[in-house]
Amino acid sequence: MASIQQTPNGPVLVLKESALQQKGKDAQKNNIAAAKLVSDLVKTSLGPRGLDKMLVDSIGDVTITNDGATILKEIDVQHPAAKMMVEISKTIDNEVGDGTTTSVVFAGALLDKAETLLSKDVHSSVIVDAYQEAAEKTLNLLSEIAKPVEPDAKEALLKIAKTSMESKLISEDSKELSKLVVDAVLKISNKKNDGDYKVDLDNIKVEKKAGGSIADTLLVKGIVLDKEIVHSGMPTKIQDAKIALINAAIEVEKTEMSAEIRITDPTQMNMFLEEENGMLKNMVDKIHGAGANVLICQKGIDDIAQHYLSKHGIMAIRRVKESDMVKLAKATTGRITTSVEELTENDLGKADLVQQKKVEADKWVFIEGCKHPQSVTLLLRGGSQRIVDEVDRSIHDALMVVKDVIEKPSIVAGGGATEAYLASSLRKWADNKEGRGQLALINYAEALESIPLTISENAGMDPIDTLVTLRAKQNQGRKWAGINAKDNKIAEMYSLDIVEPISVKEQIIKSATEAACMILRIDDVISISGGSQGGGKAGTP
Repeated sequence: MASIQQTPNGPVLVLKESALQQKGKDAQKNNIAAAKLVSDLVKTSLGPRGLDKMLVDSIGDVTITNDGATILKEIDVQHPAAKMMVEISKTIDNEVGDGTTTSVVFAGALLDKAETLLSKDVHSSVIVDAYQEAAEKTLNLLSEIAKPVEPDAKEALLKIAKTSMESKLISEDSKELSKLVVDAVLKISNKKNDGDYKVDLDNIKVEKKAGGSIADTLLVKGIVLDKEIVHSGMPTKIQDAKIALINAAIEVEKTEMSAEIRITDPTQMNMFLEEENGMLKNMVDKIHGAGANVLICQKGIDDIAQHYLSKHGIMAIRRVKESDMVKLAKATTGRITTSVEELTENDLGKADLVQQKKVEADKWVFIEGCKHPQSVTLLLRGGSQRIVDEVDRSIHDALMVVKDVIEKPSIVAGGGATEAYLASSLRKWADNKEGRGQLALINYAEALESIPLTISENAGMDPIDTLVTLRAKQNQGRKWAGINAKDNKIAEMYSLDIVEPISVKEQIIKSATEAACMILRIDDVISISGGSQGGGKAGTP
């Protein structure tokens, strides 16, 4: 039993009886095998010709995607080393949005190359040190070759968004959708005092609706609310809208303590109801008096109040989410007031048009034509719910990469060209190094080449011929030579407008290297779970 330690005085029980322990090379092999399995799982979905995965959860819901982060999020990974690979994809997705599959494939390649060295008795510490040194050199090389762009240069941003979409389901519609994405991000980007730009993607509301086609996706310079107008007597279309944003209920407040009213005469009952009606009429009169012709309320609106609002020709929407209220305030330049009493003309938001439209079977309210909106809406369409969900994931990645370039305006070529150049330069640099660490440096360069190699394999190209030709072109000084997966040949990526943000590449190198080094440092796996089943999960991929 692994939990019993032998001493000169006999065996000593250190761990629980149910604990499982794996040591040394066994533990390393097990962890590397589990991490490589995760890498192999997403490998075929890399690049423009990558394939999709169908994921079926425990209740039968189906997700069809080639987004690395989504695939790894949906599958319930049990092995602890495999979980570390899933964490890389989550980090990349949160930080830069794109490159999740690339990072996992790269980390898997680093571990695969390390396994070869471990079998030749190269110590894991030597490999880890060399990998970290190689990552530092790679990041320096990356900053040297990156091309600066203007953060608000629309042409460069369109290329970035289009490249991100080329490997997705929406590649056929990437030209039109990239325009919508870039317009949306530029609308909400803010220039800071130091000249840099800041982009908060929370200010872009993404609404999804199955029906129509992907080409029907549109950008609304304002906010779309998946709500109906509260009363049938209200107007469904208002031009030159003045919008009151109120986060209090348009109702008579109920007393906090329980109260009893004794009524002995029918006229008293009438007075009581009239008093309530009067209070509600008063509230509506104040909204009308402030000049509002649209009311958007975070809480409820009483039926009587709805009647008075419709008599004044005011359109009203109730129970709007707080996050939507904040976006509305930014889009219409209005102010959210906490009570009707506080409302003044200066608090009103403005929009050219507020109207209720039918979106498939539902009625939604569109607040459009805001003059300088700091918040906008992308309304995504597609033939079925699964297609719309995949469009949503693809648009998220495109929004993120455009944000990355605006905040750090440098780009490099895509299609594996950058990785091929870095691998070639790293190999030349490693040739001047001595000791066993040099082997790990060369292996790091070969792991970088796994990116263009995987893109070419997924496109049906011959991996050996492709790698030899690509290396030859890189050695001739053609640093932007990469894989044109659409035409199954090697081409200049910049001339094809296949470009990516430098921040995505940096994050891929950092995250993949850190994850590979962390797994290589582990030489002992101790699973202390309640029963043998839990231990088995930790010990087997």
